[in-house]
Amino acid sequence: MTDRRLKVAVLGCGSVGSQVVRLLQEQAADLAARVGAPVDLVGVAVRRLDAARDVEVPDGLLTTDAEALVARDDVDLVIEVIGGIEPARTLILSALENGASVVTANKALLAEDGPTLFEAAEKVGRDLYYEAAVAGAIPILRPLRESLAGDTVTRVLGIVNGTTNFILDKMDTSGAGFAEALEEAQELGYAEADPTADVEGFDAAAKAAILASLAFHSRVTASDVHREGISEVTAADVQSAREMGSVVKLLAICELRDGAVAVRVHPAMIPRSHPLASVREAYNAVFVESEAAGQLMFYGPGAGGAPTASAVLGDVVTVARNVLAGKRGAGESAYADRAVLPMGETVTRYHVAIDVDDKAGVLATVALAFAEHDVSIQTVRQEGRDDDAQLVVVSHSATDAQLAATVEHLRGLDIVREVTSVMRVEGADE
Repeated sequence: MTDRRLKVAVLGCGSVGSQVVRLLQEQAADLAARVGAPVDLVGVAVRRLDAARDVEVPDGLLTTDAEALVARDDVDLVIEVIGGIEPARTLILSALENGASVVTANKALLAEDGPTLFEAAEKVGRDLYYEAAVAGAIPILRPLRESLAGDTVTRVLGIVNGTTNFILDKMDTSGAGFAEALEEAQELGYAEADPTADVEGFDAAAKAAILASLAFHSRVTASDVHREGISEVTAADVQSAREMGSVVKLLAICELRDGAVAVRVHPAMIPRSHPLASVREAYNAVFVESEAAGQLMFYGPGAGGAPTASAVLGDVVTVARNVLAGKRGAGESAYADRAVLPMGETVTRYHVAIDVDDKAGVLATVALAFAEHDVSIQTVRQEGRDDDAQLVVVSHSATDAQLAATVEHLRGLDIVREVTSVMRVEGADE
């Protein structure tokens, strides 16, 4: 234990920030023992001094002047849990310029403008850590950055949004429709009043960009990620998956393909035998495949104030140790500089449901449409008769562009009344 006292400032005191402040106070002795020096909280920046909070902040520490707090020359470490792009970006850059290292949980900012932050941290020789930005308490970023640094990661497949996993799980277990399951998620506090960021895949896309950047040592931003949400998933889709022995999940998928990176977020059917299929309610899980280690899975609570604060404090301990040792940890690793493949070149399998006329030759006509675009059919089944006839086709692997062309072809056929559903199939052998 040294005589030096490390000074920490916190930006934000909402659900995560309040838990960070609580842990810094309640675990002060343990943190000091783990770090090798006392860790003193010297300021908490908030929007309103009189707002209700889940933690008691010591007198004199609350301030509405975040700019002045990060500009203090005695602050060793700034914890940013405000979220959003601004003022978080400006405050983080100011903190770095003034000599502080930074711990952040800001996935949106990292996915949009991470390189600017990493370059600023490297320029001044300070740390920028962000374990809490993806999957809450689940330790996934450090294993990708450090534990697997000597391996080649080939694929990352994850459930990284608790709200959508809760909704899809309820649709699977109760037969509820999307709107009904969303309403329950909102009542239980799993979904915001405006759930757009979650149900339309924006949150998961930001996390996918961060995962891909780390896994493949290349700069990937949220704009590089193909994104589809779950608002169009129907009870019929979920039931069809069940009949195939599968379940529907919103997946973040990052993979190497022919030396390039493919990154996408979309709902997909996965077999119930796959480890991710058993991830229930609002939990998260990330499935990693690498050349030497093989398959690894990381599972746990992916959101919430206390779980996310746990990840923040883990980074605080690491960064504080670096400050004492006069060194910095691993920075951005983007040496591979791999290109990002357009979605049209991504290869996967597909489940296509088609309402058709129930008459001779329909199946042959549909099969020909698939064949003309070089999409091979694995299985096909017909449900109903007469006006209720439906063909359900599961393809072998094909590119997204081939599938899109096939669907357009099908929609132009006289015998096709409607292509009612197109969903990708992941995690299964051919």
